[in-house]
Amino acid sequence: MDFRPSEDQRDLARGMRELLAGRFGREALRAAADGPARLDRALWKELGEAGLFALRLPEAAGGVGLGLPEAVLLFEEAGRALLPGPLVATHLAAGSVPGAAEGTAVVTEVSPEGLLPWADEADVVLGPAAGAVPVRSVDPLTPLHRVPGGPAGLRWEAVLLTAAEQVGSAAWCTEAAVAYAGQREQFGQVIGGFQAVKHLCAGMLVRTELARAAVHGAAVTAEPVEIAGAKLLADEAAVANARDCLQVHGGMGFTWEADVHLHLKRAWVRAALLLPGARAAERVADAL
Repeated sequence: MDFRPSEDQRDLARGMRELLAGRFGREALRAAADGPARLDRALWKELGEAGLFALRLPEAAGGVGLGLPEAVLLFEEAGRALLPGPLVATHLAAGSVPGAAEGTAVVTEVSPEGLLPWADEADVVLGPAAGAVPVRSVDPLTPLHRVPGGPAGLRWEAVLLTAAEQVGSAAWCTEAAVAYAGQREQFGQVIGGFQAVKHLCAGMLVRTELARAAVHGAAVTAEPVEIAGAKLLADEAAVANARDCLQVHGGMGFTWEADVHLHLKRAWVRAALLLPGARAAERVADAL
């Protein structure tokens, strides 16, 4: 069996990457990070028109008629671009919340861990949000509220799509580290020639590809235990790769002007929102 993405799937992902590069490139990312946490409603609507939210709705219902494997590819691109907003919740609400599929409504949802992202910008909040209070978020592009009460129900599709975003971020960090290592000179040669830097970059690539394979595989089977394993690997890849990318960049990587810290902070938040490491490990252990 050939599990590689088909030509149509690659074209779909390429189209999303081109859209985001044109509408949410580095300048837009930095402007969003440096300003108040606000969603670009025009971009949200463009994402709806591009089919991100209605991707898995039947064509008869105005959707694209595709499946989880295609959704995973698009959410990986969103993660690579650090696209802000409750993308997963709005995608899952398409077909049930008016305007979600078209990108004219922003939908957020209380996470199983009692966290509510983008509460002030959302048109619709799903889940028991009474008593939500704002909390300081480590990620400037993910404002958070905390909702009292114990863990809520878990939607495995949400976990998988969040893992796909983590894979996209891990891939960006790998590419950024390799690019910087090929340009930065120290002691008369590019730092990519040093064995220690080579090992860091190689480890980042291995983590990314392992996580990507697990996420793509779980998108085909949609089995909860495989999704839990994929989330474990994707969280590890996103967080560890961002840290190694900082290491490759040296002192420059720790500055606000560099983008690496934004990927690390988003990776932390994604890991905490849905099925954190301990819960994912318990799910996999139970299955074993």
